[in-house]
Amino acid sequence: MPQSPAAAARQILVLLQEVMAARTGAQAKLNKVVEIIGQSLSSEVCSIYLVREGVLELFATRGLKQEAVHVTRMAMGEGLVGLIATNVETLNLDEAASHPDYSYRPETGEELFHSFAGVPIVRRERAIGVLCIQHVEPRRYEEVEIEALQTVAMVLSELIANAELADDHPGDLRVQETGSNIMTGLQLVMGMARGHVVFHQPRIHIEHTVAEDTEAERQRVISAFTKMREQIDRMTGAAEFGVDGEHQEVLETYKMFAYDEGWTRRINEAIDSGLTAEAAIERVQQRTRMRMRQIDDPLLSDRMHDLEDLANRLLRIVSGQLGTAAQMGLRQDAILIARNLGPAELLEYDRRRLKGVILEEGSLTAHVTIVARAMGVPVLGRVRDIRHKVNEGDLILMDVIGNRLIIRPTPDMDEAFENKLNVTQKRRAEFVAMRDLPSVTKDGQRVELMVNAGLREDAQALDLVGADGIGLFRTEFQFLVSATLPQREKQQRLYKDVLDAAGDRPVIFRTVDIGGDKALPYMRQEDEELEDNPAMGWRALRLALDRDGLMKAQARALLEAAAGKVLHVMFPMVSEPWEYEEARALVERQRAWLAGQKRKLPTAVRYGAMLEVPALAEVLDILLPRVDFLSIGTNDLTQFLFAADRAHPKLAERYDWLSIAILRFLDRVVRACEAHDVPVGVCGEMGGRTLEAMALVSLGIRRLSITPASVGPVKAMIRSIDAGELQGDMREMLASGVTDIRSRLTEWARARQVELN
Repeated sequence: MPQSPAAAARQILVLLQEVMAARTGAQAKLNKVVEIIGQSLSSEVCSIYLVREGVLELFATRGLKQEAVHVTRMAMGEGLVGLIATNVETLNLDEAASHPDYSYRPETGEELFHSFAGVPIVRRERAIGVLCIQHVEPRRYEEVEIEALQTVAMVLSELIANAELADDHPGDLRVQETGSNIMTGLQLVMGMARGHVVFHQPRIHIEHTVAEDTEAERQRVISAFTKMREQIDRMTGAAEFGVDGEHQEVLETYKMFAYDEGWTRRINEAIDSGLTAEAAIERVQQRTRMRMRQIDDPLLSDRMHDLEDLANRLLRIVSGQLGTAAQMGLRQDAILIARNLGPAELLEYDRRRLKGVILEEGSLTAHVTIVARAMGVPVLGRVRDIRHKVNEGDLILMDVIGNRLIIRPTPDMDEAFENKLNVTQKRRAEFVAMRDLPSVTKDGQRVELMVNAGLREDAQALDLVGADGIGLFRTEFQFLVSATLPQREKQQRLYKDVLDAAGDRPVIFRTVDIGGDKALPYMRQEDEELEDNPAMGWRALRLALDRDGLMKAQARALLEAAAGKVLHVMFPMVSEPWEYEEARALVERQRAWLAGQKRKLPTAVRYGAMLEVPALAEVLDILLPRVDFLSIGTNDLTQFLFAADRAHPKLAERYDWLSIAILRFLDRVVRACEAHDVPVGVCGEMGGRTLEAMALVSLGIRRLSITPASVGPVKAMIRSIDAGELQGDMREMLASGVTDIRSRLTEWARARQVELN
């Protein structure tokens, strides 16, 4: 479309205002709306589906068969329309029938149309309907068309709600349940807590979407931005704990978003299209949420969470609904409930009363998680629909260690929780007492226990848990929490700080693993497109070798940071030996250049490769003579071996790390490394689970890199086994082809009183 997004949306809004002002029934208005949108966007089909009695009903259409209106009905989650409503996300497809969720309805006559675009009609954070367009020819819709649809959907939400055409969601009402309920989530910050429910902020309902005076709306937004920035400046300047390292970077990045001109411009463009200040902020926020859902990597999506958090703050200011639980004060021990939180918002709470945080979203690397960890506040994330399962003031028992939330517990549950809390504290004390003991099996075999890290403060965990070093330092974290490409000097400071904190213990730096679903906005090229399968795409070493300027800067930063020490460098996602050789040569060239500049260098450089791509196992005889060590990345390796995304809800639990296929594969790799006298370790979640770690030890793995919280339990397991006996029994299981290795190992451990907790 030749016109600007604002002009296209404004043209539609002017016509919609006339429709809404007309003295006709709601059905007639919707019939007119689909005609207006269809004509304005030159769309052959425009349809509106509304949620009625829990299902989606075709309410109005231009282009489909009229006899299908009020006849075609789909369950939530069924077909493309059901998918949009369930996920509250936009779809833009050049060939609708090729989508796995496509559902053909013959009564509509939609088989004539190939392209499809749909947006949710949102009311109070939930979809009450879907607005979609279709064309005969296959084509992907322009951004201007999608933005126009999103704007119209906001106005339709107001019309539909006022006419009471769609279901009123029970989530908008007070929870009627009074009995106990148990929920689970994603363990973000370990700990146990007991407190009463406090909602982070009241829901802000936008009642008026169409602006009468766009200039007045713009001035309201400008004023709100000024107030918001003043708030952020005060909060980040008055943080209670010492904010150095990543804490400081987190808050600086958060503050930078508050001053981001691109964000301001997008909101002003939405106002230009005819929306009120509140509706403009909400439309930009909806787009942010949709982008977040398209980002598989949590590190990059966390940057979006900060922007959404600021949008919530801006929306509260512009609407005059300023109250949050933090500003009103906590009156008793509290468990905070929110969809998500920004780091600055968490700092507003009274740390004496705040006992825990439960989020509907969140991730291990979220900025709020980093700050909560520093504050010592337990956090459980991805607790689905928690805000609609509890009432303000409900008692919650929060056990992040056991991944359990008990809502409105009975007295017996409360007593059992207190008993577990006491046992957990005692067990933690036992791990602390074991901290300085060696990680050695009963028959004298040493197993190195190292930790995975990615932040400056993670190095402090070495002393806290008695780890042998850092087996995987993810260098990309610094790139992903920064709004611009980190300068070489900044990278060097981080690496030096980590090496200094580790002392004589080794730190294995994995070179930057970005690209694919971890795309960096400041590195994106105009000709790049979103990959269909980013986990297996242009990422990690592939991208780094292609853009060698980034890798050269990182190599120099690592070499200079490790001056006078041994530097361990590991390359991710190596598929063939030549990739490793090319990466190693690049680092060596930087080493030679620094030597020519008379710079102080590492005493030695040890090079390693990550085995994540199964193809590398077929050429180990070529690779191993050239490497100093090998690390097996079990997370990616598992999904590549089984062609199964472990993040997919239907596949996450389907493939077992203790399946004979995985263990035989790992056994073959370990045997090859032993034959070439190359140390081999495992970095990944598999090594952090006691039973799985026991299986790895039985294969001959003698280095595990795991989360700091796993070091104590895994060390206790290692000190309670006879590795020689275990190794023999595992070899017998692998040779016999048994398929229930998990149950066999569990029974083996139980019979010998192995520590598995």
